[in-house]
Amino acid sequence: MAYGLSTYAFFWRISERAPQPLTVHDMLAQTRDLGGEVLQICDYPLIETFDDTQLDAVRDTAAEYGITLELGTRGVSPAHLATYLRIAQRLGVTLVRSMMNTADHRPTVPEATALLREAVPGYATAGVTLGLETYEQVSTDDLLSVVRGVDSPYLGVVLDPGNSVARLERPVDVVDATAPHVVNIHVKDFSFSRRDGWVGFTFAGCLLGEGLLDYDHMIDKVRPAEKGINQIVEHWLPWQGDFTETARLEDQWTRHSINTLMRSK
Repeated sequence: MAYGLSTYAFFWRISERAPQPLTVHDMLAQTRDLGGEVLQICDYPLIETFDDTQLDAVRDTAAEYGITLELGTRGVSPAHLATYLRIAQRLGVTLVRSMMNTADHRPTVPEATALLREAVPGYATAGVTLGLETYEQVSTDDLLSVVRGVDSPYLGVVLDPGNSVARLERPVDVVDATAPHVVNIHVKDFSFSRRDGWVGFTFAGCLLGEGLLDYDHMIDKVRPAEKGINQIVEHWLPWQGDFTETARLEDQWTRHSINTLMRSK
């Protein structure tokens, strides 16, 4: 088991709002400096444009810093997953996170199961595990039906219990249901706050340990240390009105989260 950061921990600093967006090499350097052991390059389409020389440079930088790389994408199309498997092999990655749906493809449970039965054997042959993330667009029951239907040790669940709240699923229930199948954990805290005038609520991120995430319960159920499951820091940090303040707070949250996890060792 190792603790690390996702590109989502750098969400605003790699976005178009950043005057100079961080590169993958910048994120690797910051991960090293903060004591992280993993960088999950997740939902970062730019990686798909890298040629072999660029991918080799990323792999070499990660190796120099002693950082394990993971990947993340969306979708269950065998062709797309094959593209990410090739990138994974070039980078030395053994864990790829994906999600059931894309903007233009929302497969049914039988369709997703069939597509993944086609794609997962290639991952198994390469020794790469594919993890499907829990989130509001797909019920946890449906996600688990797909994972069980494929029935491969190289297909599991990326657990992010906060995502499923928007589907009115309790985080603790998501943890309990998925625990036997979890291959990766996204660690981010979250809370509800009243909107102005007490008209409704905002559901957003907060500092780890200050929100509704029952981290101890999640760890007790999943047992990541025993199973060698990495824990990856993410955030739901709202835009703070300007880039400087948003970037400052994003860095503060990232430092707090990784330090909190490292202290729990």
